[in-house]
Amino acid sequence: MTLPFVVALTILTHLSFSGARVALSLTAIRFEATPLTVGIVLSLLALVPMVFAVSWGRYVDRVGVRKPMLIGSGALAAAMLLQFAVPRLETLFIVSALAGSGFMLHHIAVNQAAGALGRPDERVRNFSFLALGFSTSNVLGPTTAGFAIDWIGHRGAFLVLGTGALVALIVLLYRKGEIPGHDAPVPHHEKRRVLDLLRDPTLAPVFVVSGMLSITWDLFTFVTPIHGSNIGLSASTIGLILGAYGAAIFVVRLILPAIVHRLNEWHILIGAMLAAGTTLLIFPLVNEVSLLLLLAFVLGIGLGGTQPMIMALLYNNAPAGRASEALGVRTLLLNFSQTSVPLAFGALGSALGMLPVFWAMGLALLGTGYFVARRR
Repeated sequence: MTLPFVVALTILTHLSFSGARVALSLTAIRFEATPLTVGIVLSLLALVPMVFAVSWGRYVDRVGVRKPMLIGSGALAAAMLLQFAVPRLETLFIVSALAGSGFMLHHIAVNQAAGALGRPDERVRNFSFLALGFSTSNVLGPTTAGFAIDWIGHRGAFLVLGTGALVALIVLLYRKGEIPGHDAPVPHHEKRRVLDLLRDPTLAPVFVVSGMLSITWDLFTFVTPIHGSNIGLSASTIGLILGAYGAAIFVVRLILPAIVHRLNEWHILIGAMLAAGTTLLIFPLVNEVSLLLLLAFVLGIGLGGTQPMIMALLYNNAPAGRASEALGVRTLLLNFSQTSVPLAFGALGSALGMLPVFWAMGLALLGTGYFVARRR
């Protein structure tokens, strides 16, 4: 029962975090914050964890997963309760940094827990179930935040969202035996450097592929509303296109645990990059809604199954006692892309339009997929 227990805790904690994204932006708008202020509030969700991601990974390697999960859930719950207690615009900056930090520490720990359970050949399956949990809470969190704001107001919504992380914290305190144990790391005298992981011949391609796929994920959700508005689509239609993308991710993660034993991680990643790259080349040339829905669904199918593969490859190829540190490096790279990609591609789109944005990313994915395939 350990893996379902870890997935359940993940759903509860991530529900609070994904709902906080919506609640933070809508609450800032209610306080009449400028778009720049709203952007700063949301950027703190990723910026602060990016700074400490590698250190937290080393901390998880050193002490195990239970204590970081407790700290992460507690920090996230405290952030939600702080906004409930002190409902001010200034508080949102602290809440965002604290919530992002708490969730990221919990995120690194639960991925370490999923990797530590079972045999090496079961890790892709474990990460698939964990990814399915994230997809579930990614739907429940924003929905809960929206309904809570409409029914009981912005302040009460933070109290509701904090309940998920608080329940996870309480369960962790009283169910000690459900969390996998932690072997003491092998003593070492050499200094651990991030550059050593980035230069590792087995890890470096995983970091590159992970970064490219993450950028694609962020790019699509960022530029699709802009592209849809430019071709005259309504807000509801744009929402349907993004919904088809999200639904495909959920579907592929739902079936992945049943077929994962037949799949090769690198074959899936290379195929995903080639499929996603081709889709991005076609997407800006299409104006028909039905075709846009189909392309969004294809892109979601391609990208949705990649995260479990990447996590398994990182865990399996990381040096002994440095698996969580490798996850921390990936987190650093992903958070950097989440803060920089909207700015970079927004500037490119403003200067040249959306077509070069889609094509630049599509060609980059195709090139990376071809390069990795040749190397393999």
